[in-house]
Amino acid sequence: MTEHLQPHIDLALRHARSGITVTPIQRLEIGVGQATSGTAPCLYRSMICFILQGSKDVVIHNTLLRYDSAQYLVSALDLPLSGQIHDADDGRRYVAVSLVLDRALLTEVASTMPPVRDADAPGIGIAINPMTPSLRDTLLRLLALLDTPADIPVLAPMAERELLYRLLQGPQGRLLRHIARAEGALGRIRRAVEWIRDHQTARLRIEALCDASSMSRASLHRHFVALTGLSPIQYQKQLRLQEARQLLLSGDRTASDVAFAVGYESASQFSREYLRQFGAPPVRDIRQLRQTIGSPAAA
Repeated sequence: MTEHLQPHIDLALRHARSGITVTPIQRLEIGVGQATSGTAPCLYRSMICFILQGSKDVVIHNTLLRYDSAQYLVSALDLPLSGQIHDADDGRRYVAVSLVLDRALLTEVASTMPPVRDADAPGIGIAINPMTPSLRDTLLRLLALLDTPADIPVLAPMAERELLYRLLQGPQGRLLRHIARAEGALGRIRRAVEWIRDHQTARLRIEALCDASSMSRASLHRHFVALTGLSPIQYQKQLRLQEARQLLLSGDRTASDVAFAVGYESASQFSREYLRQFGAPPVRDIRQLRQTIGSPAAA
């Protein structure tokens, strides 16, 4: 499979640096990295991820899923997960392309296709599927536009629509159709997730979450755990810790300031939970991260 993806890899490395590169193509990002020594928390948005080189493990429901260039991954909603990057067998760097899903566009493309009756419950909110030649060719056309940026405004939307069409035809078309719908269990849990994100720093109120999702407490909890692997309270905690890490990494704020900024009422509780989540206290973790990515060491 890797030899078929060499043109994709060449394009990606020509236009990306180490880490995450936001490309001129809307919602398209390129990730380039080295193997990591263990699993680390990461936030998967509602997106499609294509690995071009190397592989990655993700953990949800205590289940380990591995995918590489022979597969693509569909994430139905924003999911705080644990992941580990692996280099290619020959030691070459991990390279991946992700496309954040535009639900309105996905709905529009799905509406042009013959209607399909799907069971309501989509199950787990993440799926891994075999890569196909048609998807590979469409992805290449999309990436090739990075070489001709003047063409992006006209041709990128066309290539994105074709990519979504191919994905809807694939084995996870059912999951993608559920993403496109406003109702159903996935649509309601997505509204709950959006409510948590919009009120990330506030105390979580289950009654408000039930109202936002139009679900009973029991149904909300059951479907939320099934799709995300977390309870709503655990989900909010994961988001807060991810946001705190980004704030610490991007600025010179103290751990206490960041703790209160993301919604913690106790700096000591924040430090304990940060240590459990990332394996090191805030100051040491950020120092290590900055050394890894070549930024100045933490003060």
